[in-house]
Amino acid sequence: MSRRLAKTVVLVLFFGLAAVTGVYAQADAPAPGEGGQGLGEVQTLPIPFVDLTLREQGSNQETALSIQLLLLLTIISLSPTLIVLMTSFLRIAIVLDFVKRALSLQQVPPNSVLMGIALFLTLFIMFPTFNEVYEEAFVPFSEGELDTRGLYDNAAAPIRYFMYRQMSDNTENITLFMNLTGLAKPETFADVPTYVLVPAFVLHELTVAFRIGIYLYVPFIIIDMVVASVLMSMGMIMLPPVMISMPFKLILFVLVDGWTLLVRQIVMSFS
Repeated sequence: MSRRLAKTVVLVLFFGLAAVTGVYAQADAPAPGEGGQGLGEVQTLPIPFVDLTLREQGSNQETALSIQLLLLLTIISLSPTLIVLMTSFLRIAIVLDFVKRALSLQQVPPNSVLMGIALFLTLFIMFPTFNEVYEEAFVPFSEGELDTRGLYDNAAAPIRYFMYRQMSDNTENITLFMNLTGLAKPETFADVPTYVLVPAFVLHELTVAFRIGIYLYVPFIIIDMVVASVLMSMGMIMLPPVMISMPFKLILFVLVDGWTLLVRQIVMSFS
């Protein structure tokens, strides 16, 4: 088997080299009517040449452009984290994980399915915001009406408003981070810097998500306590209560149409 495999590899390399050599030979052959006997036009695949050279900057503008390029690549690499922390994804993902743990489920549904549900619910909730970013920032920038600074300001404004709207009823987190940075108390929404608004929003989303998780846990904890008490009274100490309580929790969750109620309440919590 090893000798046959070696012969096969050698034959493949030989024919591949012969094919490449033949293509270049036909490409270098003279065309018909130019003193040669050409067999027709041969179309070769153009291979781009990329030249990465290091040289000293010619001006400060070139240095600034290089720094902007590095910052752009950094933002692109951090874009998944930004999507998680600056949108509704964080709250939805935590609530779905709480539901899975409250039902005492280990493998069903898989985490990839829960993250997929959280992603599409995030797209559904954030669609008006993303649409506003596209119309107010990307379209004017593509038409040349905005510069890079204007693109950033117009793109950040809808996302900033979404984050601030979620904390409009409770601005204690914003006040906390403003005090930690030594800034004065903001009078308007525009006075809150973005680097203060983002951590305040993340802290608020964590608090709300854990609060919703506690509310979801309460009915299932009651079922666990009832089942454990019944098993103790029957003397079945060695039987894990989870094995008996999990079917009852699933039956209750299905009867009340739990997924529909859960998704509806999650979406309404952002409205």
